[in-house]
Amino acid sequence: MSVYDEVEIEDMIWNEELEAYTYQCPCGDLFQITLEELRLGEEIAHCPSCSLVIRVVYNPRDFHPSSGETGNGASVVVAA
Repeated sequence: MSVYDEVEIEDMIWNEELEAYTYQCPCGDLFQITLEELRLGEEIAHCPSCSLVIRVVYNPRDFHPSSGETGNGASVVVAA
């Protein structure tokens, strides 16, 4: 798969409304990847308005829920 760019997760912004990490797309919309996708090991963020995708560079272990965690709570610190 051809990707537009590779972006570190630290360079993305957590969007409460979308419940996803986002990054500005050249088309004016936002690339998006959800916390659940990250937990599943997904590394591709899609733009909903165009065909561009980016590869998100992150450590998948940082997004696994802790063994005692229940519900949808994240075990990671959300970058501002």
